[in-house]
Amino acid sequence: MTRPIDDLITVRDYLRYAASRFSAAGLYYGHGTDNVWDEAVLLVMRSLHLPLENNALFLDARLTRDERQLILERVDRRVNERRPVAYLIGEAWFMGLPFQVDERVLVPRSPISELLEARLQPWLSDHPVARVLDLCTGSGCIGIAAATVFPEAEVDLADISEDALAVAEDNIELHELGDRVRTLRSDVMDQVSGRYDVILSNPPYVDAEDMADMPAEYHHEPRLGLEAGDDGLAIAHRILAGAAEHLNPGGLLVVEVGNSWHALDAAYPRLPFTWLDFENGGDGVFVLTREQLVSGLGNS
Repeated sequence: MTRPIDDLITVRDYLRYAASRFSAAGLYYGHGTDNVWDEAVLLVMRSLHLPLENNALFLDARLTRDERQLILERVDRRVNERRPVAYLIGEAWFMGLPFQVDERVLVPRSPISELLEARLQPWLSDHPVARVLDLCTGSGCIGIAAATVFPEAEVDLADISEDALAVAEDNIELHELGDRVRTLRSDVMDQVSGRYDVILSNPPYVDAEDMADMPAEYHHEPRLGLEAGDDGLAIAHRILAGAAEHLNPGGLLVVEVGNSWHALDAAYPRLPFTWLDFENGGDGVFVLTREQLVSGLGNS
């Protein structure tokens, strides 16, 4: 009996094969793609170090046996282990930028990327950006993306996880930003000093009920980066309590809390949260100025 490695020869063959396997397996898509075809393209093309777009030239290219074996092994792992493709290929994309990722960090997928592409407008207005803090940074994708948007800014990437910070440091090196971007080990803000013009955060925000119901793919990600107590707000409360102290006048706080946004909104009736809409999907991201924080919480 023949095997797939003997019958499947070209890039096109493996794209079709991966899509068929994924469709039959009923996988969950939520780590950079949202459908079976894009998942297959991501796995096959990046396993071969080929571009994700404008790649028709390669579709009928024949693969070496080693290349075929690698793709088949990764397809099997995606199906049998429900492991996200980003972990299989060691790469994810955020705001059009590549990032190294593995099981030490969440797979980048925050809608904050869309906000950064708009340079935080209109909420930032003409406020200058000299310092940025990416809190609960994980892979460093949000802070590094911010460094590319604000090329004069110094950026701190803070996280409690030493493993996550090691990945973030690799990504700082990948993007050659070591002169402006640094890592900082901190439990939320306990090691943060000074003030920033922008604080960005995609902290853990999954509540206990959602954590129990998550598809298998999410259980490959570090729990430390996902779970945040019964209501999903354990870290968000701490960010709100400390942010004003570390923002310059006119500074901006941007935080993603996902499905926990209703609970957060109800918990702070005096805070005038602006909850953002995104063209490319995603919700549960709020914007507050320092002045709104001070007025709503009474801190300074």
